[in-house]
Amino acid sequence: MVALGCRQRYGVDYWETFAPVAKMTTVRTLLAVAAIQHWTLHQMDVSNAFLHGDLDDEVYMTLPAGYAGFGQPVQPVVQPLLASDVAPHGQYVCKLLKSLYGLKQAPRQWFGKLSTALLQFGFVQSKADYTLFTKKTAQTFTVVLVYVDDMVITGSHSEAISTLKQYLSAQFHMKDLGALSYFLGLEVSYCSEGIFLCQKKYAQDLLADTKMDNFRALKVPLTPNLKLLYTTGTPLKDPNRYRRIVGRLIYLSITRPDLSFAVQFLSQFMTCPTDAHMKEVLHVLRYVQATTAHGVLFNSNSTFQLHAFCDSDWGSCPNTRKSVTGYAILLGHSLISWKSKKQGVVSRSSTEGEYRAMAVTCCEITWLLVLLKDLAVYSPLPVLLYCDNQAALHIIRNPVFHERTKHIEVDCHYVRDKFKIGQIRPSYVASKQQLADLFTKVISAGQYAYLLSKLGVVSSSTSPA
Repeated sequence: MVALGCRQRYGVDYWETFAPVAKMTTVRTLLAVAAIQHWTLHQMDVSNAFLHGDLDDEVYMTLPAGYAGFGQPVQPVVQPLLASDVAPHGQYVCKLLKSLYGLKQAPRQWFGKLSTALLQFGFVQSKADYTLFTKKTAQTFTVVLVYVDDMVITGSHSEAISTLKQYLSAQFHMKDLGALSYFLGLEVSYCSEGIFLCQKKYAQDLLADTKMDNFRALKVPLTPNLKLLYTTGTPLKDPNRYRRIVGRLIYLSITRPDLSFAVQFLSQFMTCPTDAHMKEVLHVLRYVQATTAHGVLFNSNSTFQLHAFCDSDWGSCPNTRKSVTGYAILLGHSLISWKSKKQGVVSRSSTEGEYRAMAVTCCEITWLLVLLKDLAVYSPLPVLLYCDNQAALHIIRNPVFHERTKHIEVDCHYVRDKFKIGQIRPSYVASKQQLADLFTKVISAGQYAYLLSKLGVVSSSTSPA
């Protein structure tokens, strides 16, 4: 039985609807920590999760079609009321006591119910990611990560995990799925070097649905020296296919950092795509065909030292002349966070573009340090921040560069504050060793393969069993 949430009215039968879900960076960070700590990963699923939520709002629903009347047993989720209270013509309605599927506030009510149960069991909710819960005792440390009705459970002691599973099963109708292997379309496998995360089946399904699984494969995701304008080519008669494919590529980039720049680049043409834009989408799919088994390896022989690479391709967007920011953050040898994004303003110089990229990377580093602390991991400080622009590095250390920095927004100097308190240590890296190049520009096939190997992106067919 599903309620018609489309007929709900804000302020009458619902108010807040937001319910947090786990960030994918949090998922990767948890897997990287579990690989280093040699923790076992478990998965549980809640049956009919939304039905467990209690409604705080007063919601009425018409009787389901085919309902025989009040002489028949009524389900415990509904309570019949006289129609004179809420409906005309002597009809009966139902007052909902539980959040049925379809209600706008159902996800929020379920998450509130689950988080309350975990807090009562002694867990602490993370401030870095509200879907992350941890419980620490003198001998044990247990972690729960929630994505709607799916849970990833790990920790230092199997007995504590078993106790938690029994508690959750007593509170809700749960299914124990055993060792974590398939989570939100992400395939988790275990090898001698650590934990391997990929989306092979998702990539194969994407190629099959687009009928691109029999074309000649390519070695790089975009055409070299590519310059596309918004008006290049002829507008597509049906732009929905372009938008649907790019949307699926966005989800595929969760475990595929090699697709991040291409997806970022193609996403800016979603409003009015042309045949030239579609040609590059098909180019990406031909690259995916050659790399369906690619994924990220979280190395178990790693350290908890964070280090980051940031880069900017100055004025690379031919439409807006804005720069592209790219960064990659590794926990030891494991890549846990990356981004490719066009900057919000036009930079007057390559130095300013690099400085803005460093500020964005510092924000992510600060958040990751808090997240790791919640996971009982203390990464040594300072965090090494690698940049290939000497002038940007000098700006951090020397605030006397007034003429070059007086037009830069104040929030960009956040990186200077983090340097002063010893949270980061900016360091120079040669351009050929700059791992963030992968997220800012199209590079040659040889350099592309080299950077992927440095980032820990491997194929499931080549990862050791």
